[in-house]
Amino acid sequence: MTIAITDIEAAQAILANRVVRTPMLAAPRLSDLTGATVFVKYENLQVTNSFKERGALNKLASLDRMERSRGVIAMSAGNHAQAVAYHAAKLGIAATIVMPVTTPLVKIAATKGYGADVVLHGESVAEAQARMEDLQAARNLVLVHPYDDPRVIAGQGTIALEMLDEQPDLDCLVIPIGGGGLIAGNAIAAKAVRPQIDIVGVEAALYPAMWNAITGGNKPVGGPTLAEGIAVKNVGTLALPVVRELVSGILLVDEAHLERAVNTYLTLQKTMAEGAGAAGLAAMLAEPERFRGKRVGLILCGGNIDPRILASIMVRELERGELILSFRLTIPDRPGVLGHIATRLGVLGANILEVDHKRLFLDVPAKGARLDVTVETRDRAHAEEIIRAMAEDGYQPVRLNAGEAME
Repeated sequence: MTIAITDIEAAQAILANRVVRTPMLAAPRLSDLTGATVFVKYENLQVTNSFKERGALNKLASLDRMERSRGVIAMSAGNHAQAVAYHAAKLGIAATIVMPVTTPLVKIAATKGYGADVVLHGESVAEAQARMEDLQAARNLVLVHPYDDPRVIAGQGTIALEMLDEQPDLDCLVIPIGGGGLIAGNAIAAKAVRPQIDIVGVEAALYPAMWNAITGGNKPVGGPTLAEGIAVKNVGTLALPVVRELVSGILLVDEAHLERAVNTYLTLQKTMAEGAGAAGLAAMLAEPERFRGKRVGLILCGGNIDPRILASIMVRELERGELILSFRLTIPDRPGVLGHIATRLGVLGANILEVDHKRLFLDVPAKGARLDVTVETRDRAHAEEIIRAMAEDGYQPVRLNAGEAME
C-alpha cells in the first residue's frame, strides 16, 4: 500500500486545530432500532459540513509556493468542492471546481460562496472529470483529486484515529464508498490501531462500482440517486487494493433505505444527513442481522442536503409509515355526503389535509362522484381503522400510493 499509518498520523498533526475534531457520541435510539451498540462520528459538523475538509487541507498544505501560485483544480459532486474552495481561500490559493450540472443547488451555491470559480459540466462526476482534465492542462493547475491521492486518503484516515481514541473497543466501522478515499484511509488507520476490527463498506445500489471491481461483477452503474456524493463510476486506483485487502464486504443499499436513514438521522438524532452521509446507517437498517450485538461506529460523513429534497423525504417517510394516508372513495353525488364524510373522519380522529372532489369520470356512476382524501393518522392501526370505517359506510375505499391522490 502507498499510504501507511505514519502518513495518517502526520496528517493528524497537520490538521490539528485547523479542522474540527468532531464529536463521536453514543446513539441509544439507533442502537434500539438496529440491535447493535451504535456510535456516530458527526463529520457533518465540519465548517463545510463534510469529512472532505480533512483530505483537501492535507493536500493543500503540502503544496509549495510555486504550486500555490499556479492555483488548484478539482472535480466534485459537492462536498470535496466546498472543502477545496474553503481551505484554498484560507491559504490564499485560487481554486477552480468542475461540478456536474446535476449537483444540488445548495452545494453549488456554497462552493461559489467560498470564493471558487465553479464550472458546471456533464451529468456525472466522470463527465465533470473529463472537463476538469482539459482545464487543468490548459491552465497548468494543480489537481486536488477527491479520492485518488495519497495525501487526501491520509487526511480522511484521521477520522478512524479519533474514533478509536474515544472508543477503542469498537467491533466494526461501516463506511460509505464513492471513489474509495474515505474507506481506504480509515481502513488503514483502524486496522493499524485495532487489527481485529471489521471494516464494512457501503455503496448506493445504483453505483456499485467498487463492488464490481472487488467481486468481478458486472452490475449496471448509473441513475438518479439520493446519495450523489458517492455516485461514482470509476473507483480510485489507490483505494482499490486497500479495499480488497482490508474490507470484509461491501453492502449495496437501495434508495428507500437511503431515504429512511436520512429521515432517521433527522427525527431520532436531530441532525442533518445527506444521502451519502446516511449510507452507513442505511446498511444497518437494510441488514440489521449483520451488525446485531456488535459495537458499531458510523461516520455521518456529510450533511449537505437540499432542504427541498429533505422535505420530500420526510413526507414520503410519513406516507410509508401510514402517518399520512391517501385513499379514494366512490360516493353518491347528493347534498350532505361530503359533510358526513368530514364529520366521520373527525370522530375517527383523522386530520384532513387535502380533498379532491370530481364528478366527470367514466369509472364512477352517473349519479356518483370520486373523492380523493389525504389525512394525518396516529399510526398504521389508526389508518386501518379509517379504511374499515369508510368501507362500512359503503364508500368502497381504495388506498392510494404517494402521488396518486388528486390525479
